[in-house]
Amino acid sequence: MFNETNSEINTGNISSSSNTVNNYAFDLNRAISKAQDKLLSLQDKDGYWVFELEADCSIPSEYIMMMHYLGEIDEPLQAKIANYLRSRQSEDGSYPLFTGGAGDLSCSVKVYFALKMTGDAIDAPHMTRLRNYILSRGGAAKANVFTRIALATFEQLPWRGVPYIPVEIMLFPSWFPFHLDKVSYWSRTVMVPLFILCTLKATAKNPNNINILELFVTHPDEEKHYFPERTTLNRIFLGLDKLGRVTRPLIPKKAHRLAVEKAKDWFVERLNGEDGLGGIFPAMVGSYEAMLLLGMPKDHPHVVTARKAIDKLLVINEHDAYCQPCLSPVWDTALAALALQEADKTGNSQSLTRAYDWLKSKQLSDEPGDWRISKPDLEGGGWAFQFENPHYPDVDDTAVVAFAMAESNVPNLDESIHRATRWIVGMQSKNGGYGAFDVDNTNYYLNEIPFADHGALLDPPTSDVSARCAMLMARVAQDHAEYLPALERTIDYIRSEQEQDGSWFGRWGTNYIYGTWSVLLGLEQTSLPKNDPLYTKAAHWLKSVQRGDGGWGEDNYSYHDLSQSGKYRFSTAFQTAWAVLALMAAGEAHSHEVKAGIDFILRNQKADGVWNDECFTAPGFPKVFYLKYHGYDKFFPLWALARYRNELNRHTDSRLASGMHTIPGDRHASSGLACDIHTIPGDKN
Repeated sequence: MFNETNSEINTGNISSSSNTVNNYAFDLNRAISKAQDKLLSLQDKDGYWVFELEADCSIPSEYIMMMHYLGEIDEPLQAKIANYLRSRQSEDGSYPLFTGGAGDLSCSVKVYFALKMTGDAIDAPHMTRLRNYILSRGGAAKANVFTRIALATFEQLPWRGVPYIPVEIMLFPSWFPFHLDKVSYWSRTVMVPLFILCTLKATAKNPNNINILELFVTHPDEEKHYFPERTTLNRIFLGLDKLGRVTRPLIPKKAHRLAVEKAKDWFVERLNGEDGLGGIFPAMVGSYEAMLLLGMPKDHPHVVTARKAIDKLLVINEHDAYCQPCLSPVWDTALAALALQEADKTGNSQSLTRAYDWLKSKQLSDEPGDWRISKPDLEGGGWAFQFENPHYPDVDDTAVVAFAMAESNVPNLDESIHRATRWIVGMQSKNGGYGAFDVDNTNYYLNEIPFADHGALLDPPTSDVSARCAMLMARVAQDHAEYLPALERTIDYIRSEQEQDGSWFGRWGTNYIYGTWSVLLGLEQTSLPKNDPLYTKAAHWLKSVQRGDGGWGEDNYSYHDLSQSGKYRFSTAFQTAWAVLALMAAGEAHSHEVKAGIDFILRNQKADGVWNDECFTAPGFPKVFYLKYHGYDKFFPLWALARYRNELNRHTDSRLASGMHTIPGDRHASSGLACDIHTIPGDKN
């Protein structure tokens, strides 16, 4: 999860970050002020925040491969991306899915191919180590489906080495076992261009005639085991795959032409301007290459715009460059706003007003969207994750944005808040939970088709998204009883998803710490008492995984091994922030554990006011694709510090109001806080 080796340092006996009450209060306020000022300085003039979103090295490798596919190579840019790739190689020669993780065969194959394209000699030490790793894992033939499709377009392996995904799938009726409407949004947007590329057997220009035959244990033309057999259902699908290839000549030409046109029309409708198909890199590249393959000229407006969308994802620095998988301005803006509201709702009102004005301008309404297929009568009201992505509003983002608005005290937001809440209520799945983009996207048998070897074809309900929907509904349910039935169903779903140890799985953040934080913040808005097992079991689990330095840390490896939930060999600021926010939501603001977590955050603040967690913070798809949100170590620790200060002030105010006499510096055993009875200036909430 990290890009450098860290050893565990037990600092459990380290004293508080100050030895006196007044210094502690000063340190806390100073830390909040510095973090707040830095975050404010990063706000765009239009009101939003957007931070870099970094993936593993497969995405920048694919950008290089795209240039060679097209025969249009930007040499200076290619050299910078190559610098980035070389700098992220692991000691064993491999490339992991997240920094510090185990090597991944598919990512490693793509990086090797890309570096060879840039001119790296195969006998260079880094290439030799990389090749040896790939061969030790069975060679390029064992790479995943997406990698093998890319290799097939470069004629590095035969087309029989990739799944049969004919464009005629576009003609299947909705009742058919496989249909686009039955898979997730990200699967749809990636698959439809691939239908064209694979059916027409796209061929890369590959101007330098680069090949990677040395990465195959068995010659690719002789390889017979491109598709491992996993389950009985998987074997059935493999049989249908073979049947489809054999019967392909029987497909009428008229049906083929109709399917191609339908696929083209489908993704052209969703091209999404300079924000690209689905707002995600793989779909953008696929649609760009598919349009060119279908004969659209390079100067066609759709083609030109599609390329601009791809290039907007580039992060180009002085010496290196990489390509982001997508952009995250709506998510970043909502979370930054929540942190700033906790820090100083009044003092930051101007910044918050600009943020909410921008967010209001991005709220969707009557735009076409794939979600309407299952909910045709539901009024729109959601937000996308990216700058623009109207076909695919994000339930998670919508809940966070609307909740932040409801908490803001910024005027003229009620219409947006309730339009969003009505949409959220309408997007509930049958089990009471919420997926990220679709309703009841739970056709799990589809994960057995040969194309779905990544196991991420679907968008089922998850605890973290559901909890944020509950958070919003509970927050705005006053005088709106129509939200309560959906809220109750969501709470029932959340209760059913709690793990035996008290935690919750985190689908969109790493991992059980994230899931537990998500749920407890949601439950805090409800009327559930704090002695409910949902709270008490979760708080007990969080305390049990706190590290000796006072912080929390969880490795992405917990997605692969349940026994690693909530564990890692060192702590991070963003996960510590999640943990202390969750504990405070559970009524544990005055616990020793929260105090120690706050001390950890204070100790690790950098001179510029923020934190620097060199790690990946979330899965795109658990076990398959991971992300580093560069904003997480900028707004989450600030949020935690500010919430802690405000809890202390509320506690002090209530004790003073009750007429209690206090002794300066009194450390009450019930709280474990050096300053639990002293007013800390700066709380303006």
